[in-house]
Amino acid sequence: MPTDSGLRQNAPDVEADIATSHLYNEDLAPVPASKRKWGMLSFAALWISMSACIPTYMLASSLIGGGMNWWEAVLTIFLGNLIVLVPMVLNAHAGTKYGIPFPVFCRASFGTAGANVPAVLRALVACGWFGIQTYIGGEAIYKILAVFWPGIASTAGSGAFGITAPEFACFMLFWGVNMLVIYKGIESIRLLLNIKAPLLIALGLVLLWWAWQNAGGFGPILSQPSAFDPGQPKAGQFWGFFFPALTGMVGFWATLSLNIPDFSRYARTQRDQVVGQALGLPLTMALYSFIGVAVTSATTIIYGQTIWDPVDVLTRFKNPTVLVVAMVALCIATLATNIAANVVSPANDFAQLAPRKITFRVGGLITGLIGIAMMPWKLVADPSGYIFTWLIAYSALLGPIGGVMIADYYVIRRQELNVAALYSSSGGYGYSNGISWVAIAALAAGAMPSLPGFLVTIKAIDGDGLPTLLLDLYHYAWFVGFGLAFAMYLVLRKLAPNS
Repeated sequence: MPTDSGLRQNAPDVEADIATSHLYNEDLAPVPASKRKWGMLSFAALWISMSACIPTYMLASSLIGGGMNWWEAVLTIFLGNLIVLVPMVLNAHAGTKYGIPFPVFCRASFGTAGANVPAVLRALVACGWFGIQTYIGGEAIYKILAVFWPGIASTAGSGAFGITAPEFACFMLFWGVNMLVIYKGIESIRLLLNIKAPLLIALGLVLLWWAWQNAGGFGPILSQPSAFDPGQPKAGQFWGFFFPALTGMVGFWATLSLNIPDFSRYARTQRDQVVGQALGLPLTMALYSFIGVAVTSATTIIYGQTIWDPVDVLTRFKNPTVLVVAMVALCIATLATNIAANVVSPANDFAQLAPRKITFRVGGLITGLIGIAMMPWKLVADPSGYIFTWLIAYSALLGPIGGVMIADYYVIRRQELNVAALYSSSGGYGYSNGISWVAIAALAAGAMPSLPGFLVTIKAIDGDGLPTLLLDLYHYAWFVGFGLAFAMYLVLRKLAPNS
């Protein structure tokens, strides 16, 4: 029965029943109310820890490179995170109420077997992010080692896979550290997160102070006009750039907006997860992206060139102690973000495929291997490709998944789930052989309009013969996909309640 905090207690007989199911393992089991220890500050710290990272620091660079001035870029980032906070909080509700992780929550709308589809799609995106963060951590090690041993930087150019041997060695070293933490288990990330949040915020503020002191202000980027202003090169084109950019900013955390039940299942109350996330996410993203803009602006005065990568800025410091401390801080910060944001979810998602065979450790190892295969150094090589190909492309898939889940939980089921049935292929979520074809159809309908624009963006097809309106839908991929899937699911579920 519900408790005073709005949590649903799991009866002992239900726990005993689901423990024998082939859809059950300890990692996917509902967390009882007695073991939910996360308060408001825990969720705020989680988001501060995950948001204060190098990709956030560099996020505004693509927007400024596209023509925005500094405040337009920071405001776009803030608005994008304010928007994604809404599905984040909505999806978190079921995790807090029932103690269930994302893959189990998906079973209600997609079916006990059909949940494999959103779980795998979400997991593959996490694998890409895992690779990107691992590459960033490896690059931090490589660039700072190159200060002490310049010889490794003089190695011949990139190999067949677009990365030099020393860079790949540093990448694999950092990858190995990630795998070690995964092997130690989920509990090992708590210490990292507690250390990381103040560490990287402090590092960012120190860089901000250094930039102010040495540049006599924050430099030309903060005084640079928008390229979209009257008389500027892109006058009148602001909205055409803004909405695709906003979609990319929503896409930045669209992954976590789905699998947030993996964390909210540990919340003490709904208020804790709602307020904690609202305090931790949008403001941290805006603040840390501003630090990136301001410090980068100052580098133009100090070094005569614009340096967006904070690792490159830190390598200009010649004091060995500063370099070592900076390397350790960046590696711990990147490691903590990577494990929390990009391993917890796919490890659970891969476990959904075969709960009795795939544990958290095995799922984490699968994540790591796919992360290597995706060659993440190519994903981040081009700033425009980073937003308009990577971030927008996967938001075209994740938006529809979110639309289906929210439509099912809030409109169809009125926030009421049968926990025991979520772990039974013959329960109320079995649909057609475990698959909800209504949910699959709604997902496809939400993703399909963005496909032509995506294929043109990656140059797989020529878009000359296609309507401009159809191609433009890709720039609004998350919004289009979410809205269409939401509406389509409700219509189809009314027509075919059990399909």
